[in-house]
Amino acid sequence: MIVLVLLTSVLIVTVTIYQYDEQTKDYNIQRFGRKEDATKQDIEIKLQQTTYPITTENLANIFEGNIYEMARVHKLTISMYDMHGCLLKSSVPIAFEKVEENSLSPDVLYELGKSSEYRIIKSKTEKGVTYQSSYTYINDTRFKRIGILELQIAQDNELQEKELKEFISRLSLVYILMFLIAILLAYLLSSYITRSIQTISEKIKETRLNKRNEKITLGSASSEINSLIEAYNNMIDQLEDSAVKLAKSEREQAWKEMAKQVAHEIKNPLTPMRLTVQSFERKFDPNDPQIRERITEYSQTLIQQIDVMSSIASAFSDFAKMPTQRKENLEVIDVIKHALDIFNEDYITYITEEEQIFANLDKTQLIRIVTNLVKNATQAIQPENKNPMVEVKVLSEGNNFKIVVTDNGKGIPEENKKLIFEPKFTTKTSGMGLGLPMIKKIIEAYGGSISFTSKEGVGTQFTIILPKK
Repeated sequence: MIVLVLLTSVLIVTVTIYQYDEQTKDYNIQRFGRKEDATKQDIEIKLQQTTYPITTENLANIFEGNIYEMARVHKLTISMYDMHGCLLKSSVPIAFEKVEENSLSPDVLYELGKSSEYRIIKSKTEKGVTYQSSYTYINDTRFKRIGILELQIAQDNELQEKELKEFISRLSLVYILMFLIAILLAYLLSSYITRSIQTISEKIKETRLNKRNEKITLGSASSEINSLIEAYNNMIDQLEDSAVKLAKSEREQAWKEMAKQVAHEIKNPLTPMRLTVQSFERKFDPNDPQIRERITEYSQTLIQQIDVMSSIASAFSDFAKMPTQRKENLEVIDVIKHALDIFNEDYITYITEEEQIFANLDKTQLIRIVTNLVKNATQAIQPENKNPMVEVKVLSEGNNFKIVVTDNGKGIPEENKKLIFEPKFTTKTSGMGLGLPMIKKIIEAYGGSISFTSKEGVGTQFTIILPKK
């Protein structure tokens, strides 16, 4: 709207200036024509009343005094030439008008002779003033050509230019007002349109698959906006249905995977239990003098496998439900040091630059985090590694503290890096793949983070950041 009003105003001003210029030209031509006709009539009357013979040589005498009077009345410069272009008589210039030439140029004589109307118009501009001259023949009473008449007028367009400036100034005021009104209307209209679009945009930004999304309701809007809102609301309905189906599918898939994993882990101890019972049944002899020792051996085997099954059940139970946090003010340096005492490997080193670091954590969970990472690091060390190394470093960083566990083991392949925190993922022959996912849940429950870097064949480094409070 603003550009349209601006272009319209520029176009109208341009057309107005052009129209004024054309009207001024037409007015000057018509005005000069009227003065020319009136002057010719006065010359004809004078020629009819003169007592001198009407010849070229007598023109100066015939109009000796009258040429000045005619020039004053018609406000023209009147000049008379013989047929060869030599000046015979000229009026006294009025105001700024003056005659500069004493004879006509050959070009003027040639053009006048070739003109079908025996009349030519010439224009020139000097010092900002436009002079217009007409050239015609002077005829005697018998229509014989006895001379050439030049009538010259200075076209003063000051009045027209003043009127044009006044008109443009008034028109500019009108269009400035229209421009301001257009800006206001454009602002109000765009605000009305964008307000609805902004509401829709905010709702779209807030749309999430894992939460209930609100539908859009607007009191008044255009049909296009209403169509967009209706499409969005329909999408929200479909999204909720899809989210419900997806959640149900994910739960079913998770239960299936969990059931398969539990069944697989339970089968591992069941197999030796079955073999033990079958062996006991086959070799049982009540008269065997070592029967009690054998029963004790079989019982211990069964109890051992039952303990394995119990640990499997506990592991899955712990993963499914976060253990209750029993926060206490711990001295982290000392707790981690004692956690490492259970490891017998002499290549495990403990480094810290802090004497004491206090934090509100569950002691059992902190020990579990450290022992799990160190155990994974020791298991990653290859047997052929002649200089094995596992380093545990503790650092204080403002309101947080950092635990860094580094090893020079086999590293983690690129294809396994994105699966490292996935439940049930493991590259070891034993274990259920719940260790890292479990400690990740513990760390995130405290508002901390765990990350790692690894290069295959070089080693792995895990970094844990936990808040002190």
